[in-house]
Amino acid sequence: MTSAGDDRLDALLSRLPHLHPKKIDLSLGRIERLLGELGGPERRLPPVIHVAGTNGKGSTVAFMRAMLEAAGRRVHVYTSPHLVRFNERIRLAGPDGGRLIADADLADVLGECERVNAGQSISLFEITTAAALLAFARAPADVLLLEVGLGGRFDATNVVAHPAASVITPVSMDHPEFLGTSVERIAFEKAGILKRGAPAVFAAQGEAALAVLTREAEYLGIRPVIGGQDYATREERGRLVFEDERGLLDLPLPRLSGRHQQINAGAAIATLRLLEADFPSRAFEAGLGTADWPARLQRLPRGPVPALAPEGAEVWLDGGHNAEGGRVLAEAMAEFEERSARALVLICGMLTTKDATGFLLPFKDLAQEVVAVPVSGDHEGRAAADLAAVAATVGLRSTAAETLEAAMRTLAARDWPVPPRVLITGSLYLAGEVLRMNGTPPG
Repeated sequence: MTSAGDDRLDALLSRLPHLHPKKIDLSLGRIERLLGELGGPERRLPPVIHVAGTNGKGSTVAFMRAMLEAAGRRVHVYTSPHLVRFNERIRLAGPDGGRLIADADLADVLGECERVNAGQSISLFEITTAAALLAFARAPADVLLLEVGLGGRFDATNVVAHPAASVITPVSMDHPEFLGTSVERIAFEKAGILKRGAPAVFAAQGEAALAVLTREAEYLGIRPVIGGQDYATREERGRLVFEDERGLLDLPLPRLSGRHQQINAGAAIATLRLLEADFPSRAFEAGLGTADWPARLQRLPRGPVPALAPEGAEVWLDGGHNAEGGRVLAEAMAEFEERSARALVLICGMLTTKDATGFLLPFKDLAQEVVAVPVSGDHEGRAAADLAAVAATVGLRSTAAETLEAAMRTLAARDWPVPPRVLITGSLYLAGEVLRMNGTPPG
């Protein structure tokens, strides 16, 4: 049974997408109008750390949140998309790590935005971002971690005129239909979050992206802190070593799996040290050990989904969906293989807008098989048979299944000399479906 708050929220989230004909229409004019009519909540926020990039935004935010909270700070967090419940996008500061916004509270701010907007054209992401900023402005916090939705320059989050810091995680190809068909053009859009007078941190970047980012920073008079130049992270003897001009930090490895998470952790540490020179090292240590970001190389040790897998199988979940995401995932799987040899099987579902070839290619000599599945819901999912055909063109053995459950049961029916390693991947929407099925929604 749903509460009155649930009913209102469901109704709002059903109505609001119809206020604009396009799901994505990058612009600042509509949200600036609405925020003005709401009294300018974006001007009443706690200090904002604004985070853009292609991959690693959410993980970097997760590390900063864990580190800040370990240091006793109250932290608001805005991220997207959600995996299971819309409320995941808005975390309000509070004791013991704060909480996801309650249904009734979310319905209140969304309803207020709907009334003030009065039927004018505005996209779902824009009006829900306005609602989030309204909620953040009304609740006390020390910091707001604000993740860009798409791009940066014309993203709805880019209404904050004076962030405490801007962070840009690794930039690569994604969303070319909205951001441009070159890394340089995409980097230009990401650099749109940079603001004159606000310090900036760039995670380690490819040469083309870095050239654009540094050019835009120079134009604004910003001297950015750059991964690989001004700071570095490396693994030594099972520890994470962070080094910058202030010296070395000897820290535990991140709780989040994969070498790429060391890059994200490094960007988080560099940002907090930039803002607060004596940020406590104990908070870095605690944050690395407690940071949580679901569906990013998340092990599913139990629940209905792994129960469908072959007996003894490892089941992993990751929402990676672009070529760079495929590369870092394959690298992580190769490291797992070195430590414990098992056949790797991908259960993969992707959207039609994603580069399936680029995503799957890094697994060519690593995965034994790809089982393609559809992505359920209204998400422009690629047909499983089409995705299986793409996998075959890159040299991967592939089959198609009608559902995730069917894919798992097919694998479970086989005789495995050693239980396999199963990686469910290709889409955050598929990852959300898995977490929903497994009864383990993010909290």
